[in-house]
Amino acid sequence: MSAVSVAPESRQLEEWEVELAEVRAMTEREMEHLVTEDDTPVDNILSEKQQRLLTEPLYSTWAGPEGRAPEHRGFLALANVGLFYALRQPPLVPDMMLALDVPGLGPDLSQKGNRSYFVWVQDGKSPAVVVEIVSNSNQEGGEDGEKLRKYEAIGIPYYVIFDPWRLLSDRMLRIHQFAGASQGYIEQVGGLLDAVGLGLNLWQGEYEGTETLWLRWTDREGRLIPTGAEWARQECQRATEAEQQAEQERQRAEQERQRATEAEQRAERLTARLRELGIEPPE
Repeated sequence: MSAVSVAPESRQLEEWEVELAEVRAMTEREMEHLVTEDDTPVDNILSEKQQRLLTEPLYSTWAGPEGRAPEHRGFLALANVGLFYALRQPPLVPDMMLALDVPGLGPDLSQKGNRSYFVWVQDGKSPAVVVEIVSNSNQEGGEDGEKLRKYEAIGIPYYVIFDPWRLLSDRMLRIHQFAGASQGYIEQVGGLLDAVGLGLNLWQGEYEGTETLWLRWTDREGRLIPTGAEWARQECQRATEAEQQAEQERQRAEQERQRATEAEQRAERLTARLRELGIEPPE
């Protein structure tokens, strides 16, 4: 009987695969005991609307980041969902978070691994942006204290505090950029999140029947990322304008045709008059 030889590389790969499978199985067992939702309601209507205004336009009209890895989703925009950054640590629950170039969620959202944002499930990637909306002034939220320190410890690239009622400071919008473990967060000037390819700016306008100052996504040039409803209105307006322009062009063409006809008729009358006078008009 001849023996089948197995290359050392194959044995090493199999051992590595076994170890990886064991780690995954252990992680999945631990995840089954994690509380991914506790039915705590959103604290106020403005926050609920603002959260959707920061997620829906991205899915409706944003083309996504410039590049992504094969078989990865361009982005995940989530509101009021648990951010699990370590297996045995309680989650953070940002009002909104945006992750770029991640595996994304599986099709079955009832599965534990698809019910929250688990950093280890998303290839070890933390969200690129987290946004906290200040809703009280008694420091319960901890937006510029405990939460800031936790996001800083995780290394979230951009941490945004939106304070619509100026409860924590005289500024409604503060954007912090992570400058490395030694420096931590540095508050930046301007609303461009360069590494993300988006901006965040204050916008006065009406959203779902409420007129106020909102926090909105923009592109690099400062143009608003429109909501689905805004985009539909813009498309309708463009279609109407195109139709009006086509009608104007048709009317101009008709006017030119009429002028040409009238000019031809004048020329015919002049020719006839000259012949009545015994003058042969030139060809």
